[in-house]
Amino acid sequence: MNRILFVAAGAVLIAAFFIGSWYYKRERAEELGSMAQEQASVFVRPHSPILGSDDARVTLVKFSDPACETCASFSPFVKQALDTFPGQLKLVLRYAPFHEGSDDVVRILEAARKQGKFWETLEMLYERQNVWTRHHRVILSAVWPLLPEVGLDVERVRVDMQEQKIAAIIEQDLADATTLGVRKTPGFFVNGKPLQPFGARPLAALIKAEIRAKYPE
Repeated sequence: MNRILFVAAGAVLIAAFFIGSWYYKRERAEELGSMAQEQASVFVRPHSPILGSDDARVTLVKFSDPACETCASFSPFVKQALDTFPGQLKLVLRYAPFHEGSDDVVRILEAARKQGKFWETLEMLYERQNVWTRHHRVILSAVWPLLPEVGLDVERVRVDMQEQKIAAIIEQDLADATTLGVRKTPGFFVNGKPLQPFGARPLAALIKAEIRAKYPE
């Protein structure tokens, strides 16, 4: 009898845990949805790189670490989504350099941006990630020889990446990541709605749902 009661109690606790977890995620999603309307700047800052039409009604925010393998693996998927919904979907990139040394790579990206080479540099670094990372750690010396591949003036990059405003950008993005509960990368939001559960298919479904909502036929 005691064993039956114990098993029953365990089942109740497990059910309560999953119900509580579901309820928390739903409440958190609603909270972030309200924040997207009331505090839009937490998702998109004036300094944020944007790919796609400014008039797009669906915004995909990606908190990313250039040294993150999963961030790199999602890059082709995001590009495909932008190609599938031209003029309707735009990408906003935010920084969450959680890996050791990633903040220096972010500084390089921002310096490349001054030369009009931001997206080309990011894509190249994703593709060559195995060259300049080891065990989730950045090997900065291995980055420099790669930069001429996208036509960057490397010496100018070395100077521009030291600008104080880049440090402020990283600090602001990390603060916003904390506010939004981003603890690992990539962290995705579509019109303020967090990606739950994580995965390419759920992200595609979330994007399509927002496209349908914002562009009803």
